Amino acid sequence: MSKLVTIFGGSGFVGRYIARRMAQRGWRVRVAVRRPNEAIFVRTYGAVGQVEPVLCNVRDRDSVRAALQGAEVAVNCVGILSEVGKNTFGLVQHYGARHIAEEAAAMGIGRVVQISAIGADAQAKSEYAKTKGLGEAAVRDHCPDAVILRPSVIFGPEDQFFNRFASMSRFTPILPVTGGMTKFQPVYVDDVAEAAAMAAAGEVPAGTYELGGPEVRRFGDLMEDMLELVGRPNRIVLNLPFFLSAAMATVFDLLQSLSLGLFSNSVLTRDQVTNLAVDNVVSPGMPGFAELGIAPTAMDAVLPEYLWRYRPAGQFYEIREAAKRLGS
Repeated sequence: MSKLVTIFGGSGFVGRYIARRMAQRGWRVRVAVRRPNEAIFVRTYGAVGQVEPVLCNVRDRDSVRAALQGAEVAVNCVGILSEVGKNTFGLVQHYGARHIAEEAAAMGIGRVVQISAIGADAQAKSEYAKTKGLGEAAVRDHCPDAVILRPSVIFGPEDQFFNRFASMSRFTPILPVTGGMTKFQPVYVDDVAEAAAMAAAGEVPAGTYELGGPEVRRFGDLMEDMLELVGRPNRIVLNLPFFLSAAMATVFDLLQSLSLGLFSNSVLTRDQVTNLAVDNVVSPGMPGFAELGIAPTAMDAVLPEYLWRYRPAGQFYEIREAAKRLGS
């Protein structure tokens, strides 16, 4: 019988790519998610019965234990960008990771792969980065042979980075950003998935790997390039001062608190402002794609494949522009 891997958060942005990679390698894949009925699409990644979504909430130790039954490998992709209701950074990114590591260790599961993030640090000012660091520490404590992957900002067809700002550019002449001078090293989601699949298959030595793409760019410059790509170069990228962004984020956070969750702050949080003040690039000397034998994919090779839909004429934008040039 094929080996079984449990992927926590396996229907999310990164998790679905890892699930597909593991299925392609012939593994049985258990996708552990809070809403299995919304993860039915993962079944198409393999043969009948090869990939199955199951109910699991990483905040609940019992459901984690049930999801790990019979598995030989555990992969944790669960993470949040902002807190909503009971899904706090601490409960999801720290204690969730700890539950997985503790149960995996108790069951004798030999391999654990933790998807973290560049900047993870138990002493960080940002709660996002702090709890990512605490989650890493919990995994190392209980599973010293674990592989921890720290990607920079991840891009791909379902991302919440380029898609978000490209969508905004359709409705406003000004594109406001916080931390326009902050450096990023965008990494393609399927490259991260390949690294995770290699680690899950036992092809990667234990340790921490930082994953960044071939280019280091400032946030503002990335937005300028994105606007050019979607045919809206006349939009103005406005770099907001951190004090102004913090004030705005405070109002949005307060609205979420006062509305008892009816308003979910998906615009900008104070913690995101704190995080955006720190460069998000691979640290010097840290192992990464080179040590894994993976050549990271350039943004230019992928972004046009999914950002075209934000152009003024969608897929016909280039044809329309060519016609304008012919008529001029």
